[in-house]
Amino acid sequence: MPQHIRPRPICGHCHGFPTVTITTGTRTPDGERKTIVAHCPACRGTGHTTTARAHTRIGA
Repeated sequence: MPQHIRPRPICGHCHGFPTVTITTGTRTPDGERKTIVAHCPACRGTGHTTTARAHTRIGA
């Protein structure tokens, strides 16, 4: 039987676009634009918020 998994909620800070590429305005020696990559600090680049995990007690 297939497992049904609920979709995780989308991050409210980046709205599902967790990674962006930003041009710095300079060019590399071969003429390409120099870019940097930035990740959303709230979701750490996943695009989704984490749900609270249920803590289970191991042992008796």
